[in-house]
Amino acid sequence: MTDFLRKARLAMDDLVQFFNILSDETRLRILTLLAGQELCVCELAEILNVPQPKVSRHLGKLRDVGLVKDMRRGQWVFYGLTANEPLEQDILAMIVQQREKYPVLLADAKGLELRRREGKMCSRTGSREEQKLV
Repeated sequence: MTDFLRKARLAMDDLVQFFNILSDETRLRILTLLAGQELCVCELAEILNVPQPKVSRHLGKLRDVGLVKDMRRGQWVFYGLTANEPLEQDILAMIVQQREKYPVLLADAKGLELRRREGKMCSRTGSREEQKLV
């Protein structure tokens, strides 16, 4: 196999893997919530109404494929988007921009906003040492 074909095969495998990740409802909901902000597992679990261990498993899969990163701040671990490929960024942005067409995604966004208004967000402060990558 030539170098070109090998690179083309890897690129195709990455694209298929990205769409496989998006094909799970919980992971898709997590990614849309993380667009534009970092959230901790407990925030995601409450908004999604999904058990925390299930959210953690999905975040692990998203981290393994490079779509999210995790950072420790104080006693919390926060997750944020790290989609590096322009196509991945564009697809996620389009989904977020169109979320009003998808009642579940819209309800998640409203749940996040309600949590913010009620002051139920985890602390985003911590010392510089605590803000390192986990």
